[in-house]
Amino acid sequence: MSFLRPLDPAFPIDRQLAIEASPVVLVNVFTLEKADEEAFLTAWQEDANFMKRQPGFISTQLHRAIGDSPAYLNYAVWESTAAFRAAFENPDFVATHAAYPKSAVAAPHLFQKVGVAGICVA
Repeated sequence: MSFLRPLDPAFPIDRQLAIEASPVVLVNVFTLEKADEEAFLTAWQEDANFMKRQPGFISTQLHRAIGDSPAYLNYAVWESTAAFRAAFENPDFVATHAAYPKSAVAAPHLFQKVGVAGICVA
């Protein structure tokens, strides 16, 4: 199985990277086998340390599914699609995919905040 799988097959991450937007939020859902959690966390930490050093990076937070589900969600904020694209396509970052356990599958997708009157701001 490929490490990257689109969250929305009709609009995968490579198409999203071509759209200029600011700021953007990366939501990346990871699925893996329970036995691979330690290796996954080590690989993700290395990736996060790389991304933290990239221009335009604002913040990130990793979440684990509750209960026995070995699923994770990464939420990362970037100044722009261009900044994220430069980091995401960097050959040094792409090479880190090999460090993830074979069972790990990532489903990255970019979002922008939406304002809803009386509820939240964009």
